[in-house]
Amino acid sequence: MQNIIAANHAKSKTKFTETYRVPCVYTRLFGYGANSGCLTQASAFARPTARAAAENPLTVSVPGSKSITNRALLLATLANGTSTLRNTLFSDDSRHFLKCVQALGFATTIDEENQIVTVTGCGGEVPLKESALYVGSAGTAARFLTAYLGVSHGVYHMDASEQMRRRPMAPLLSCLQELGCEILYDSPGSKGYFPFTLKSHGFSQNQITVDIEHSSQFLSALLIASCLSEKNFTVRVEGTHGMAYIEMTRKMMEQFGVCTNRTASDCFFTEAGQRYRAIDYRIEPDVSAACYFYAMAPLLNLPVLVKNVHFSSMQGDVEFLRILKRLGCRVIDRQDGILALPPENGSYQGITVDMSACSDQAITLAAIAPFAQTPTTITGIGHIRFQESNRISAIVTELSKMGVRCEETEGSVTIYPGHPKPSLVETYDDHRMAMGFSLIGLRSEGIVIANPSCCRKTFENYFQVLENAIHSI
Repeated sequence: MQNIIAANHAKSKTKFTETYRVPCVYTRLFGYGANSGCLTQASAFARPTARAAAENPLTVSVPGSKSITNRALLLATLANGTSTLRNTLFSDDSRHFLKCVQALGFATTIDEENQIVTVTGCGGEVPLKESALYVGSAGTAARFLTAYLGVSHGVYHMDASEQMRRRPMAPLLSCLQELGCEILYDSPGSKGYFPFTLKSHGFSQNQITVDIEHSSQFLSALLIASCLSEKNFTVRVEGTHGMAYIEMTRKMMEQFGVCTNRTASDCFFTEAGQRYRAIDYRIEPDVSAACYFYAMAPLLNLPVLVKNVHFSSMQGDVEFLRILKRLGCRVIDRQDGILALPPENGSYQGITVDMSACSDQAITLAAIAPFAQTPTTITGIGHIRFQESNRISAIVTELSKMGVRCEETEGSVTIYPGHPKPSLVETYDDHRMAMGFSLIGLRSEGIVIANPSCCRKTFENYFQVLENAIHSI
C-alpha cells in the first residue's frame, strides 16, 4: 500500500506536502469522461454494476472501535486483576491512551499483530501518585483520564496536542474542582484548557451537575469514575448531546461489573460499594469506520457488506444505516454482517435529518449529499463545531470550493445537489474530513485529500482498505 499511496501523492501548496488523489471509480464503472462530475441519474444508472448482485457485495473489514477500545482500557485499569482486550484498535488515539496507562504504573502487555492488550488493574487505585501524561489529540483519553485522576489521590500534570489544547475541558474541570480537586494551569490564559496539573484528594461531595452541550465525554468520564466514591453518587446533566455514547458507557460499565442507573432523563445514580472486575473482552468493529464504506451503496450503486457489524452494536453510529434506508437503500443484518443494498432505481432523494445521535457521520452524509436529487439538511450538530475541527465550517468551506451550494446555521447545514469540481480538500488535521470527503472523489474526478495521514488518529490504514475495496470492484 505504501507504493500505491506514494504513486498518488503530489506536492501541495498547503502546509502538508502529502496528498492523496482519490481514484474516480464512478468513471471506471460507467465509462463516462473524467470531467463528467455529477452525472444525471438517468444516464448514470443506465448500466448495471459489476457488483449488482447481493450475493456478491463489496466486502470489507474495519478495525476495532475507538470508542469501545478507550473505554475498555480505562475500565481495565479500574478493575481488580488482569483484563484481556481483543480486537483492540491500534491508532494514534489508542496508543496515546495506552502510553498514559503505562505512565501511571499499570502493567500491560501489547500484541499489535493479534490486536490483543492486557491491563492489570489495581481495583481503583493508581499505582503512581505522581506522573506527567500527554494525551495527544485523543478526546477520550483527555476527558476520561482527567476525571479518573481528578477524583483519585495524587499529583498529575496533563498536557495535549495543539489541537486538543483548543478543545473544551472547562465543564469537566469545573466539576472536578467542586469535587475537591485543585487545578493549577500552566498559564493564566489556559484556564479551562490543557495543559494543567491536577492535585486530587478523592470526592468531597456525592453529587455534581455537568454541562455536556459540547461533549458527552464529560458525563461518560464522571460516570466511569463514580464508583470510586465512598458514598452513593449522583450526576445531573445539562444538555442532551451524545446520549448514544452515554448508553455505550453504561453498558460497558455493567459488562465490567458496575451498574449506574438513569433515574430521570437528566439524572444518573451510582450505588456505592460496586467494583469493576477483570474480564476477557472482545471489542466490536468500529461502526464509524464502517459507515464510509456503507455510504458507497447509494453513492456508487453497489451492495456493500462490512464484516461483523450488526444492529445489536452498542455504537450510536449504527443509526447511519437507518439514514441510508431513508435514502432508498435496503439494509439486511446477516450472520456475517450488515449488508447495504443500493436504491432500486439507482438514485436517491435528499432528506432532512437530526444527526445528534450519530454526529460523527454528519461529514459522511454531507459528502454524498451533492449527488442526491434534492437538498439535504443535517440538524442537531452544533456541537461538532468544537471537535477536531469546526466541522460545520469545514463542510461548507470544502464543498463551496467544489462549487456546491451550502447554507449553514449554528447547528445545521443544508447541501444542494451539485457537480463537484476538482479540488484540493483541506482536512484541518481532522480524520473524519479526510475519510468522509474521500467519498466525493470516488464519484467526481480531481478530488485530492490533503494530509491523508491524519486518519492515523482512528483508522491508520483507511486509504489502504479503501484502495483494496476499489480494486475489488
